[in-house]
Amino acid sequence: MTIGQIAGFGVMVLMVGIVLWRAVLRAGNQSDTANGYERAMRVYRDQLTEIDRDLARGIIVADEAERTKLEVQRRVLELDRTARGDLGSGEAGPRMVAMGVVVLALIGGALLYFSVGLPTYRDMPLMERHAQAQDARANRPGQAELEASYAEAFPGPFDFEGRDQLEPMVQQLREALVTRPEDVNGFRLLARNEVRLGNFRAAIEAQIRVVDLSGERVPVDELAYLLDLMALGTGGIVSPEQEAVIERILRSDPENPIALYYSGRLYAQTGRPDLTFRLWRRLHDVSPPDAPWLEEIRAALPELAQISGAPRYQLPPPPSPRGPSAEDIEAAQDMTPEERQEMIAGMVDGMLARLANEGGNAQDWAQLLRAMGVLERREQATAILQEARTIFAADAQALAMINDAARAAGLTAE
Repeated sequence: MTIGQIAGFGVMVLMVGIVLWRAVLRAGNQSDTANGYERAMRVYRDQLTEIDRDLARGIIVADEAERTKLEVQRRVLELDRTARGDLGSGEAGPRMVAMGVVVLALIGGALLYFSVGLPTYRDMPLMERHAQAQDARANRPGQAELEASYAEAFPGPFDFEGRDQLEPMVQQLREALVTRPEDVNGFRLLARNEVRLGNFRAAIEAQIRVVDLSGERVPVDELAYLLDLMALGTGGIVSPEQEAVIERILRSDPENPIALYYSGRLYAQTGRPDLTFRLWRRLHDVSPPDAPWLEEIRAALPELAQISGAPRYQLPPPPSPRGPSAEDIEAAQDMTPEERQEMIAGMVDGMLARLANEGGNAQDWAQLLRAMGVLERREQATAILQEARTIFAADAQALAMINDAARAAGLTAE
Protein backbone atom coordinates (compact mmCIF):
# COMPACT_ATOMS: atom_id res chain seq x y z
CA MET A 1 0.00 0.00 0.00
CA THR A 2 1.48 3.40 -1.01
CA ILE A 3 1.93 6.41 1.23
CA GLY A 4 -0.69 8.25 -0.78
CA GLN A 5 -3.25 5.48 -0.18
CA ILE A 6 -2.50 5.46 3.55
CA ALA A 7 -2.86 9.24 3.67
CA GLY A 8 -6.14 9.10 1.79
CA PHE A 9 -7.51 6.49 4.17
CA GLY A 10 -6.36 8.61 7.14
CA VAL A 11 -8.15 11.66 5.78
CA MET A 12 -11.40 9.69 5.42
CA VAL A 13 -11.12 8.41 9.00
CA LEU A 14 -10.45 11.95 10.25
CA MET A 15 -13.47 13.35 8.42
CA VAL A 16 -15.74 10.65 9.83
CA GLY A 17 -14.34 11.33 13.30
CA ILE A 18 -15.04 15.08 13.00
CA VAL A 19 -18.62 14.44 11.95
CA LEU A 20 -19.26 12.07 14.85
CA TRP A 21 -17.51 14.35 17.35
CA ARG A 22 -19.61 17.35 16.31
CA ALA A 23 -22.73 15.22 16.67
CA VAL A 24 -21.76 14.39 20.27
CA LEU A 25 -21.01 18.02 21.09
CA ARG A 26 -24.25 19.15 19.49
CA ALA A 27 -26.17 16.67 21.61
CA GLY A 28 -24.43 18.01 24.72
CA ASN A 29 -25.21 21.62 23.81
CA GLN A 30 -28.83 20.76 23.24
CA SER A 31 -29.01 19.22 26.68
CA ASP A 32 -27.59 22.44 28.18
CA THR A 33 -30.25 24.62 26.63
CA ALA A 34 -33.19 22.35 27.38
CA ASN A 35 -33.14 21.06 30.90
CA GLY A 36 -33.51 17.27 30.92
CA TYR A 37 -35.55 17.30 34.10
CA GLU A 38 -38.12 19.71 32.69
CA ARG A 39 -38.41 17.73 29.44
CA ALA A 40 -39.09 14.53 31.36
CA MET A 41 -41.69 16.21 33.53
CA ARG A 42 -43.48 17.55 30.46
CA VAL A 43 -43.62 14.02 29.03
CA TYR A 44 -45.15 12.64 32.23
CA ARG A 45 -47.69 15.47 32.42
CA ASP A 46 -48.71 14.76 28.83
CA GLN A 47 -49.11 11.08 29.68
CA LEU A 48 -51.41 11.88 32.60
CA THR A 49 -53.50 14.17 30.39
CA GLU A 50 -53.72 11.46 27.71
CA ILE A 51 -54.90 8.89 30.26
CA ASP A 52 -57.74 11.19 31.34
CA ARG A 53 -58.66 11.77 27.71
CA ASP A 54 -58.72 8.02 26.93
CA LEU A 55 -60.87 7.39 30.00
CA ALA A 56 -63.34 10.05 28.90
CA ARG A 57 -63.58 8.55 25.39
CA GLY A 58 -64.13 5.07 26.81
CA ILE A 59 -60.94 3.63 25.31
CA ILE A 60 -59.77 2.30 28.71
CA VAL A 61 -61.74 1.37 31.81
CA ALA A 62 -61.50 3.18 35.12
CA ASP A 63 -59.42 0.51 36.89
CA GLU A 64 -56.86 0.42 34.13
CA ALA A 65 -56.71 4.24 34.00
CA GLU A 66 -56.09 4.37 37.75
CA ARG A 67 -53.31 1.80 37.60
CA THR A 68 -51.62 3.60 34.71
CA LYS A 69 -51.82 6.97 36.46
CA LEU A 70 -50.31 5.49 39.64
CA GLU A 71 -47.39 4.11 37.60
CA VAL A 72 -46.75 7.49 35.94
CA GLN A 73 -46.93 9.27 39.28
CA ARG A 74 -44.45 6.77 40.75
CA ARG A 75 -42.04 7.59 37.94
CA VAL A 76 -42.50 11.32 38.56
CA LEU A 77 -41.54 10.86 42.21
CA GLU A 78 -38.53 8.75 41.26
CA LEU A 79 -37.39 11.36 38.74
CA ASP A 80 -37.78 14.14 41.29
CA ARG A 81 -35.78 12.24 43.91
CA THR A 82 -32.83 11.36 41.64
CA ALA A 83 -32.68 14.48 39.54
CA ARG A 84 -32.16 16.86 42.46
CA GLY A 85 -28.67 15.53 43.14
CA ASP A 86 -27.66 14.65 39.59
CA LEU A 87 -29.11 17.43 37.48
CA GLY A 88 -26.35 19.55 36.03
CA SER A 89 -23.51 17.40 37.30
CA GLY A 90 -23.88 14.21 35.19
CA GLU A 91 -23.59 15.65 31.70
CA ALA A 92 -19.81 15.62 31.36
CA GLY A 93 -19.54 11.91 32.18
CA PRO A 94 -21.89 10.61 29.46
CA ARG A 95 -20.40 13.04 26.97
CA MET A 96 -16.90 11.75 27.62
CA VAL A 97 -18.12 8.18 27.36
CA ALA A 98 -19.72 8.95 23.98
CA MET A 99 -16.52 10.60 22.75
CA GLY A 100 -14.53 7.59 23.89
CA VAL A 101 -16.86 5.29 21.98
CA VAL A 102 -16.33 7.39 18.83
CA VAL A 103 -12.55 7.15 19.15
CA LEU A 104 -12.65 3.40 19.78
CA ALA A 105 -15.00 2.86 16.83
CA LEU A 106 -12.67 4.73 14.46
CA ILE A 107 -9.56 2.90 15.68
CA GLY A 108 -11.34 -0.48 15.64
CA GLY A 109 -12.69 0.11 12.14
CA ALA A 110 -9.22 0.99 10.83
CA LEU A 111 -7.64 -2.08 12.43
CA LEU A 112 -10.41 -4.34 11.12
CA TYR A 113 -10.06 -2.95 7.61
CA PHE A 114 -6.31 -3.45 7.49
CA SER A 115 -6.57 -6.97 8.95
CA VAL A 116 -9.40 -8.48 6.86
CA GLY A 117 -9.92 -5.92 4.12
CA LEU A 118 -8.03 -5.44 0.88
CA PRO A 119 -6.60 -1.90 0.95
CA THR A 120 -4.89 -2.26 -2.43
CA TYR A 121 -8.08 -3.39 -4.21
CA ARG A 122 -9.54 -0.56 -6.22
CA ASP A 123 -13.20 0.03 -6.93
CA MET A 124 -14.42 -1.91 -9.97
CA PRO A 125 -17.38 -0.53 -11.94
CA LEU A 126 -20.05 -2.94 -13.16
CA MET A 127 -19.06 -2.61 -16.81
CA GLU A 128 -15.46 -3.48 -15.98
CA ARG A 129 -16.55 -6.56 -14.03
CA HIS A 130 -18.64 -7.68 -16.98
CA ALA A 131 -15.66 -7.12 -19.28
CA GLN A 132 -13.48 -9.27 -17.04
CA ALA A 133 -16.15 -11.99 -17.06
CA GLN A 134 -16.24 -11.87 -20.86
CA ASP A 135 -12.45 -12.14 -20.95
CA ALA A 136 -12.52 -15.13 -18.58
CA ARG A 137 -15.11 -16.80 -20.79
CA ALA A 138 -13.08 -16.19 -23.94
CA ASN A 139 -9.80 -17.47 -22.47
CA ARG A 140 -10.93 -20.53 -20.51
CA PRO A 141 -9.28 -23.89 -21.21
CA GLY A 142 -10.51 -26.14 -24.00
CA GLN A 143 -12.21 -29.51 -23.73
CA ALA A 144 -9.03 -31.56 -24.18
CA GLU A 145 -7.12 -29.65 -21.50
CA LEU A 146 -10.00 -29.89 -19.04
CA GLU A 147 -10.42 -33.61 -19.69
CA ALA A 148 -6.71 -34.16 -19.06
CA SER A 149 -6.86 -32.20 -15.79
CA TYR A 150 -9.91 -34.12 -14.59
CA ALA A 151 -8.39 -37.49 -15.53
CA GLU A 152 -5.23 -36.57 -13.62
CA ALA A 153 -7.23 -35.57 -10.54
CA PHE A 154 -9.50 -38.62 -10.68
CA PRO A 155 -7.61 -41.45 -12.37
CA GLY A 156 -9.65 -44.49 -13.37
CA PRO A 157 -10.77 -47.04 -13.98
CA PHE A 158 -14.11 -46.97 -12.20
CA ASP A 159 -14.63 -50.16 -10.24
CA PHE A 160 -18.13 -51.57 -9.99
CA GLU A 161 -19.80 -54.93 -9.79
CA GLY A 162 -20.07 -56.48 -13.23
CA ARG A 163 -17.21 -54.55 -14.80
CA ASP A 164 -15.33 -57.76 -15.64
CA GLN A 165 -18.33 -59.00 -17.63
CA LEU A 166 -19.01 -55.65 -19.31
CA GLU A 167 -15.48 -54.91 -20.54
CA PRO A 168 -15.19 -57.84 -22.98
CA MET A 169 -18.67 -57.13 -24.34
CA VAL A 170 -17.75 -53.51 -24.99
CA GLN A 171 -14.51 -54.62 -26.66
CA GLN A 172 -16.50 -56.88 -28.97
CA LEU A 173 -18.77 -53.94 -29.83
CA ARG A 174 -15.75 -51.73 -30.61
CA GLU A 175 -14.35 -54.37 -32.96
CA ALA A 176 -17.69 -54.90 -34.67
CA LEU A 177 -18.13 -51.19 -35.35
CA VAL A 178 -14.81 -51.07 -37.17
CA THR A 179 -16.51 -52.97 -39.97
CA ARG A 180 -19.85 -51.16 -39.52
CA PRO A 181 -18.93 -47.44 -39.51
CA GLU A 182 -22.49 -46.39 -40.43
CA ASP A 183 -24.23 -48.26 -37.57
CA VAL A 184 -25.90 -45.44 -35.62
CA ASN A 185 -27.46 -47.75 -33.05
CA GLY A 186 -24.15 -49.49 -32.51
CA PHE A 187 -22.30 -46.23 -31.80
CA ARG A 188 -25.16 -45.07 -29.58
CA LEU A 189 -24.85 -48.27 -27.56
CA LEU A 190 -21.08 -47.93 -27.45
CA ALA A 191 -21.29 -44.38 -26.08
CA ARG A 192 -23.55 -45.45 -23.24
CA ASN A 193 -21.32 -48.33 -22.23
CA GLU A 194 -18.00 -46.52 -22.58
CA VAL A 195 -19.20 -43.93 -20.10
CA ARG A 196 -20.20 -46.69 -17.68
CA LEU A 197 -16.60 -47.90 -17.81
CA GLY A 198 -15.35 -44.36 -17.17
CA ASN A 199 -13.93 -44.01 -20.69
CA PHE A 200 -15.23 -40.47 -21.16
CA ARG A 201 -13.18 -39.63 -24.25
CA ALA A 202 -14.22 -42.86 -25.99
CA ALA A 203 -17.86 -42.23 -25.05
CA ILE A 204 -17.69 -38.66 -26.40
CA GLU A 205 -16.16 -39.82 -29.69
CA ALA A 206 -18.82 -42.51 -30.09
CA GLN A 207 -21.62 -39.99 -29.46
CA ILE A 208 -20.03 -37.51 -31.87
CA ARG A 209 -20.21 -40.29 -34.45
CA VAL A 210 -23.92 -40.71 -33.66
CA VAL A 211 -24.47 -36.97 -34.18
CA ASP A 212 -22.50 -36.95 -37.43
CA LEU A 213 -24.38 -39.96 -38.83
CA SER A 214 -27.70 -38.31 -37.95
CA GLY A 215 -26.97 -35.45 -40.35
CA GLU A 216 -28.48 -31.98 -40.22
CA ARG A 217 -31.68 -33.25 -38.60
CA VAL A 218 -29.92 -34.76 -35.61
CA PRO A 219 -32.40 -35.09 -32.71
CA VAL A 220 -31.89 -32.58 -29.91
CA ASP A 221 -31.77 -35.46 -27.45
CA GLU A 222 -28.61 -36.79 -29.11
CA LEU A 223 -26.95 -33.38 -28.84
CA ALA A 224 -28.04 -33.08 -25.20
CA TYR A 225 -26.52 -36.48 -24.42
CA LEU A 226 -23.28 -35.41 -26.10
CA LEU A 227 -23.28 -32.30 -23.91
CA ASP A 228 -23.77 -34.46 -20.82
CA LEU A 229 -20.87 -36.70 -21.78
CA MET A 230 -18.56 -33.75 -22.44
CA ALA A 231 -19.43 -32.24 -19.05
CA LEU A 232 -18.77 -35.58 -17.34
CA GLY A 233 -15.33 -35.66 -18.95
CA THR A 234 -14.42 -32.24 -17.55
CA GLY A 235 -15.89 -32.68 -14.08
CA GLY A 236 -18.72 -30.23 -14.78
CA ILE A 237 -16.61 -27.36 -16.13
CA VAL A 238 -18.16 -25.99 -19.33
CA SER A 239 -15.61 -25.75 -22.12
CA PRO A 240 -15.82 -23.67 -25.34
CA GLU A 241 -16.62 -26.90 -27.21
CA GLN A 242 -19.52 -27.57 -24.86
CA GLU A 243 -20.71 -23.99 -25.38
CA ALA A 244 -20.85 -24.66 -29.14
CA VAL A 245 -23.08 -27.69 -28.49
CA ILE A 246 -25.27 -25.60 -26.16
CA GLU A 247 -25.77 -22.99 -28.88
CA ARG A 248 -26.62 -25.69 -31.41
CA ILE A 249 -29.24 -27.15 -29.07
CA LEU A 250 -30.81 -23.78 -28.27
CA ARG A 251 -31.14 -22.93 -31.95
CA SER A 252 -33.44 -25.94 -32.29
CA ASP A 253 -35.03 -25.86 -28.84
CA PRO A 254 -34.70 -22.51 -26.95
CA GLU A 255 -36.28 -24.04 -23.82
CA ASN A 256 -34.19 -27.22 -23.72
CA PRO A 257 -33.60 -27.82 -19.99
CA ILE A 258 -30.19 -29.49 -20.33
CA ALA A 259 -28.87 -26.60 -22.42
CA LEU A 260 -30.30 -24.06 -19.95
CA TYR A 261 -28.69 -25.91 -17.05
CA TYR A 262 -25.22 -25.95 -18.58
CA SER A 263 -25.59 -22.35 -19.77
CA GLY A 264 -26.17 -21.39 -16.14
CA ARG A 265 -23.07 -23.30 -15.07
CA LEU A 266 -21.06 -21.56 -17.78
CA TYR A 267 -22.04 -18.10 -16.57
CA ALA A 268 -21.43 -19.02 -12.92
CA GLN A 269 -17.94 -20.25 -13.78
CA THR A 270 -17.03 -17.10 -15.72
CA GLY A 271 -18.19 -14.38 -13.31
CA ARG A 272 -21.80 -13.73 -14.35
CA PRO A 273 -23.97 -15.19 -11.57
CA ASP A 274 -26.70 -12.71 -12.50
CA LEU A 275 -27.19 -14.50 -15.82
CA THR A 276 -27.06 -17.85 -14.05
CA PHE A 277 -29.90 -16.64 -11.82
CA ARG A 278 -32.06 -15.67 -14.81
CA LEU A 279 -31.51 -18.97 -16.60
CA TRP A 280 -31.91 -21.23 -13.59
CA ARG A 281 -34.96 -19.33 -12.37
CA ARG A 282 -36.62 -20.07 -15.71
CA LEU A 283 -35.31 -23.64 -15.68
CA HIS A 284 -36.81 -24.23 -12.23
CA ASP A 285 -40.24 -23.19 -13.45
CA VAL A 286 -40.24 -25.64 -16.37
CA SER A 287 -38.47 -28.60 -14.72
CA PRO A 288 -40.31 -31.81 -13.86
CA PRO A 289 -40.14 -32.90 -10.21
CA ASP A 290 -37.66 -35.70 -10.98
CA ALA A 291 -35.21 -33.52 -12.94
CA PRO A 292 -31.63 -34.43 -11.90
CA TRP A 293 -30.56 -30.76 -11.72
CA LEU A 294 -33.50 -29.59 -9.61
CA GLU A 295 -31.89 -30.10 -6.21
CA GLU A 296 -28.75 -28.21 -7.25
CA ILE A 297 -30.53 -25.18 -8.67
CA ARG A 298 -32.97 -24.98 -5.74
CA ALA A 299 -30.00 -24.85 -3.36
CA ALA A 300 -28.27 -22.17 -5.46
CA LEU A 301 -31.15 -19.84 -6.40
CA PRO A 302 -31.52 -17.95 -3.06
CA GLU A 303 -27.83 -17.02 -2.97
CA LEU A 304 -27.80 -16.20 -6.68
CA ALA A 305 -30.77 -13.90 -6.10
CA GLN A 306 -28.88 -11.98 -3.40
CA ILE A 307 -25.80 -11.64 -5.61
CA SER A 308 -27.89 -10.58 -8.60
CA GLY A 309 -29.75 -7.79 -6.82
CA ALA A 310 -33.05 -9.59 -6.28
CA PRO A 311 -33.21 -9.86 -2.45
CA ARG A 312 -37.01 -10.17 -2.47
CA TYR A 313 -36.92 -13.35 -4.53
CA GLN A 314 -38.74 -16.20 -2.79
CA LEU A 315 -37.87 -19.74 -3.81
CA PRO A 316 -41.12 -21.35 -5.01
CA PRO A 317 -42.14 -24.77 -3.73
CA PRO A 318 -40.69 -27.72 -5.64
CA PRO A 319 -42.64 -28.84 -8.70
CA SER A 320 -45.35 -31.34 -7.92
CA PRO A 321 -45.52 -34.60 -9.87
CA ARG A 322 -47.44 -34.18 -13.08
CA GLY A 323 -49.63 -37.10 -14.06
CA PRO A 324 -52.75 -37.60 -16.10
CA SER A 325 -55.69 -35.66 -14.81
CA ALA A 326 -59.15 -37.11 -14.23
CA GLU A 327 -60.21 -35.53 -17.52
CA ASP A 328 -57.31 -37.22 -19.35
CA ILE A 329 -58.26 -40.62 -17.93
CA GLU A 330 -61.90 -40.13 -18.83
CA ALA A 331 -60.97 -39.02 -22.33
CA ALA A 332 -58.73 -42.09 -22.80
CA GLN A 333 -61.69 -44.35 -22.07
CA ASP A 334 -63.57 -42.80 -24.97
CA MET A 335 -60.67 -43.12 -27.44
CA THR A 336 -60.83 -45.23 -30.55
CA PRO A 337 -58.23 -48.02 -30.81
CA GLU A 338 -56.22 -45.84 -33.21
CA GLU A 339 -56.24 -42.87 -30.81
CA ARG A 340 -55.27 -45.07 -27.90
CA GLN A 341 -52.43 -46.51 -29.98
CA GLU A 342 -51.24 -42.99 -30.76
CA MET A 343 -51.30 -42.05 -27.06
CA ILE A 344 -49.22 -45.13 -26.19
CA ALA A 345 -46.76 -44.23 -28.95
CA GLY A 346 -46.33 -40.77 -27.45
CA MET A 347 -45.66 -42.22 -24.02
CA VAL A 348 -43.13 -44.67 -25.48
CA ASP A 349 -41.28 -41.90 -27.29
CA GLY A 350 -41.11 -39.92 -24.06
CA MET A 351 -39.77 -42.93 -22.17
CA LEU A 352 -37.18 -43.54 -24.88
CA ALA A 353 -35.91 -39.96 -24.55
CA ARG A 354 -35.78 -40.17 -20.76
CA LEU A 355 -33.86 -43.46 -20.73
CA ALA A 356 -31.45 -42.12 -23.34
CA ASN A 357 -30.71 -38.94 -21.37
CA GLU A 358 -30.97 -40.04 -17.76
CA GLY A 359 -30.88 -43.84 -17.78
CA GLY A 360 -33.27 -45.92 -15.73
CA ASN A 361 -33.73 -49.10 -13.73
CA ALA A 362 -34.60 -52.54 -15.04
CA GLN A 363 -38.30 -51.96 -14.42
CA ASP A 364 -38.26 -48.93 -16.74
CA TRP A 365 -36.58 -50.91 -19.51
CA ALA A 366 -38.99 -53.83 -19.06
CA GLN A 367 -41.95 -51.46 -19.27
CA LEU A 368 -40.54 -49.97 -22.45
CA LEU A 369 -40.14 -53.42 -24.02
CA ARG A 370 -43.73 -54.37 -23.20
CA ALA A 371 -44.96 -51.11 -24.71
CA MET A 372 -42.91 -51.81 -27.84
CA GLY A 373 -44.65 -55.17 -28.08
CA VAL A 374 -48.07 -53.50 -27.91
CA LEU A 375 -47.04 -51.13 -30.72
CA GLU A 376 -45.52 -54.06 -32.68
CA ARG A 377 -42.23 -52.25 -33.16
CA ARG A 378 -40.28 -55.50 -33.36
CA GLU A 379 -37.08 -54.22 -34.92
CA GLN A 380 -36.75 -51.30 -32.50
CA ALA A 381 -37.69 -53.54 -29.57
CA THR A 382 -34.93 -55.99 -30.53
CA ALA A 383 -32.32 -53.20 -30.47
CA ILE A 384 -33.61 -52.02 -27.08
CA LEU A 385 -33.50 -55.57 -25.74
CA GLN A 386 -29.84 -55.93 -26.75
CA GLU A 387 -28.97 -52.63 -25.10
CA ALA A 388 -30.83 -53.53 -21.90
CA ARG A 389 -29.08 -56.93 -21.73
CA THR A 390 -25.72 -55.20 -22.06
CA ILE A 391 -26.52 -52.64 -19.36
CA PHE A 392 -27.80 -55.23 -16.86
CA ALA A 393 -25.43 -58.05 -17.81
CA ALA A 394 -24.03 -58.24 -14.27
CA ASP A 395 -27.42 -58.15 -12.51
CA ALA A 396 -29.14 -61.57 -12.73
CA GLN A 397 -32.42 -60.38 -11.20
CA ALA A 398 -32.67 -57.35 -13.50
CA LEU A 399 -31.74 -59.48 -16.49
CA ALA A 400 -34.52 -61.95 -15.65
CA MET A 401 -37.02 -59.07 -15.54
CA ILE A 402 -35.80 -57.85 -18.92
CA ASN A 403 -36.13 -61.32 -20.46
CA ASP A 404 -39.64 -61.77 -19.06
CA ALA A 405 -40.66 -58.47 -20.63
CA ALA A 406 -39.09 -59.55 -23.90
CA ARG A 407 -41.16 -62.73 -23.92
CA ALA A 408 -44.30 -60.73 -23.17
CA ALA A 409 -43.46 -58.48 -26.11
CA GLY A 410 -43.12 -61.50 -28.41
CA LEU A 411 -39.32 -61.43 -28.57
CA THR A 412 -36.99 -64.33 -27.97
CA ALA A 413 -35.37 -64.42 -24.54
CA GLU A 414 -32.28 -66.16 -25.81
